[in-house]
Amino acid sequence: MAFLLRLGTTLYHAGIALAAPIVPKARAWVDGRRGLWQRLGSRAADLQGCLWVHCASVGEFEQARPVLETIKRARPDLPILLTFYSPSGYAARKDHPLATHVEYLPADTAANARRLVALVRPRMAIFIKYEFWYAHLQALKQARVPTYLVSAIFRRSQPFFRWYGRAHRAMLTCFEHLFVQDEGSRELLAGIGISQVTVSGDTRFDRVAAIVSKDEVLPRAAAFRASTARPVLVAGSSWPDDERYLAEALDTFHDLRAVIVPHELGEATLRTTASLFPQPLVWWSDTVDPADARTLLVDEMGQLSKLYKYADITYVGGGFKSGIHNTLEAAAWGRPVIFGPNYQRFAEAHGLIAAGAGFPIHNAEELRQVLGRLLQEPGALHKASEAAGRYVRERTGATGRVTEVVLGRL
Repeated sequence: MAFLLRLGTTLYHAGIALAAPIVPKARAWVDGRRGLWQRLGSRAADLQGCLWVHCASVGEFEQARPVLETIKRARPDLPILLTFYSPSGYAARKDHPLATHVEYLPADTAANARRLVALVRPRMAIFIKYEFWYAHLQALKQARVPTYLVSAIFRRSQPFFRWYGRAHRAMLTCFEHLFVQDEGSRELLAGIGISQVTVSGDTRFDRVAAIVSKDEVLPRAAAFRASTARPVLVAGSSWPDDERYLAEALDTFHDLRAVIVPHELGEATLRTTASLFPQPLVWWSDTVDPADARTLLVDEMGQLSKLYKYADITYVGGGFKSGIHNTLEAAAWGRPVIFGPNYQRFAEAHGLIAAGAGFPIHNAEELRQVLGRLLQEPGALHKASEAAGRYVRERTGATGRVTEVVLGRL
């Protein structure tokens, strides 16, 4: 079973290399790893005895960040190696000040894994949520590096719990401790003999709560919000299907103004998005005063988590593609969250729905119905907003549960 898992990983990486000439994301994956060992070698002296933190992409880094911040406050001298699997994660956080060095994860082969451990000699490793790489985990175990899994969540459909999942189960034994989001995950792990588990919750709740506590002002968004008493919808990480339905709904609710933050910020994509939404439309990067605009189109990265502050209602994109993006960033500000139908794998979406703060939709008509209830039924918006904020506040504290154990082991 381990051989088949390693073979599958090798074939997967080979497929990425074959796709690189024609698929931009595959090309970025391959190009980014060129020179990886030279870069690591040049920083090896600074990284000796480091804490190695590995994330898939930007979302997982947001889960790692409050843990890293707490560790760095307690141990400012500790070098940090931060690795990403995805090019988007690396590109977004390659200069992050929490890390001594930010790098791509080397391809998951036994030789690469042993080389990395020998090169930087990590004192400890932390993997985030879904990151399971057989060769890297085995190398850490063989080198007796204490390794932790943080903010993990498990489902019965995963290979760990299937008849063919022996190699996947072996990866779980490489962790000294697993911090999981919910009791269901703990029970699944107990059923296969994995007992070094703590139900800590999800560190993302601490991260979004910290963003809200800073309460940063975005003058451009504030000017847009303050110009009239009309309600504002902020749509974050939107894709074309999301935008089409949003544009149709805005045709119905003429008093509703919108801030649109597309997931893809290419010029052609942005111009297509701009053509859909009500005029007058102002771009975030323009010098034009947005006060009289009906739509504010954000063409700059890094603003979204703070923009939700200026919403009455939020919409989080991705639900008509592979899965919704970060709903907690919106809910933390006490804003109801609307999203598309592909939310089944996201525990926080189910939690928001149960709390009365999350609203899944399948088409433009359902979106109009949800907006109608929130905007027109007395007390509906206030009730949903209160539920959203309460849902996040009641689930903070995971970072402390994790770092109490990790700092005691460093």
